[in-house]
Amino acid sequence: MSKIIGSILIALALSANVFSQSMELVGPSEKPNVILINVDDLGWKDLGFMGAEFYETPNLDHLAAHGVVFREAYAGAANCAPSRANMLTGKYGMSHGVYTVHPPDRGDPKTRVLIPSHNEKFIPSGMKTLGNLFKENGYATGTFGKWHVSVNPLEYGFDHNVAGGPQGNPGRGGYFSPYKVDHITPQKKGEYLTDRLTLEAMDFVESHRDTPFFLYLPFYTVHSPLMAKEEDLKRFSSKQGKPGRNNTTYAAMIYNMDKNVGRLLEKVDELGISENTIIIFTSDNGGIRATSRQDPLRAGKGSYYEGGIRVPMVVSWSGTLQAAVSNEPVSQMDLFPTLATIIGDEKEDWDLEGSDITAALKGQKMADRDFFWHFPIYLQAYKPLEDQARDPLFRTRPGSVIRSGDWKLHQYFEDGGLELYHLGEDVGEKHNVASEHPDVVKELLGKLDQWRKRYHAPVPTEKNPSYDAEFENDQKLILLE
Repeated sequence: MSKIIGSILIALALSANVFSQSMELVGPSEKPNVILINVDDLGWKDLGFMGAEFYETPNLDHLAAHGVVFREAYAGAANCAPSRANMLTGKYGMSHGVYTVHPPDRGDPKTRVLIPSHNEKFIPSGMKTLGNLFKENGYATGTFGKWHVSVNPLEYGFDHNVAGGPQGNPGRGGYFSPYKVDHITPQKKGEYLTDRLTLEAMDFVESHRDTPFFLYLPFYTVHSPLMAKEEDLKRFSSKQGKPGRNNTTYAAMIYNMDKNVGRLLEKVDELGISENTIIIFTSDNGGIRATSRQDPLRAGKGSYYEGGIRVPMVVSWSGTLQAAVSNEPVSQMDLFPTLATIIGDEKEDWDLEGSDITAALKGQKMADRDFFWHFPIYLQAYKPLEDQARDPLFRTRPGSVIRSGDWKLHQYFEDGGLELYHLGEDVGEKHNVASEHPDVVKELLGKLDQWRKRYHAPVPTEKNPSYDAEFENDQKLILLE
């Protein structure tokens, strides 16, 4: 079924008249409800409509077949806290200070050449989020699940909070109650966290069916620890997958998440509000490659190769948006300004750093623009022989990245290293062509430098006194043997 849906979507993408170019992005007269579903650590290719074969996502495939699928959507960062901070605020890390999941000095100190830049654990108190956008426009607001960017989301524009706090994962308690998560009390022994969060979200929708609402549903799943319900595990126990894409527990967690998305969407239909409700589905960053390979994309969570930052994204609005596949590059940071436009926000100037993509939702060509990422810190290897990183010790060392058209340049601060890839010809970032295109490198470096200066991006330069080059080389040899 997923292959059939995928073929339909591809056919739509190839059609020159997928959208009516004159279509107005206007729904019913009342302000539309918005449901934003953000799955944790779900890879770009881990859904049926994105080409998955072992994993099963019939409800999301149906949503995708009736919505706009962005095949080149990007997270603002390659791991949880910074990507969420960027999406929720519509701002780069330089504005809120969150570059990684704290602390910034990951990995053995003897292998870090530089002292990393300062990193904030949470977004600043008083910084406006999507919660504030909707609340200040008369919406009821609720968040149900992983928050991770402060202690309490109620201080950032949300009226209701279930299970949202500083935690980045369910912890040792895992997905079965009793949980080790703030702001949630189990209703029954052994309940499954994804099921419970969905029930809470459904109750919120039903309670606010007659008023505009913003529902943020950031599932903890499919973040580790990998734990699934027995009934879902049985579905995959005898199913055959390909190496690197055959983890039955991971597949069962995805399947359960998909079932719960289906339950929520069924509730929206049952209440008769589907044509006044925008559904957005995405993931916070790339998947963990050791759990699920994202080939042809290189690497995974924590890396600024495509596998770490390219994410699935679907936007559906029944009766208003026409089904399509878009190859327009977009960022999750674009959601804030786009939603502000759609709901007719006139409250204030939010000083956002993303772009309004309503044109892309209407099927129109957007103006060319560049995409930037900045990571002035260290993130240690997850599984060195699986990660596909630049070196086996770190998923990411300090650096910046720019995508300009189909060109993508990585710049590393420790050694001045440069990697240039043409994504149109080499989406897997296997062939560094920097030496073959010096003019392109010069142009993109100039853009990167201007961007960093504009946003006062910190670039680490202080040498780490604990660094030991001989020790570092020995560690690399050990891992690569």
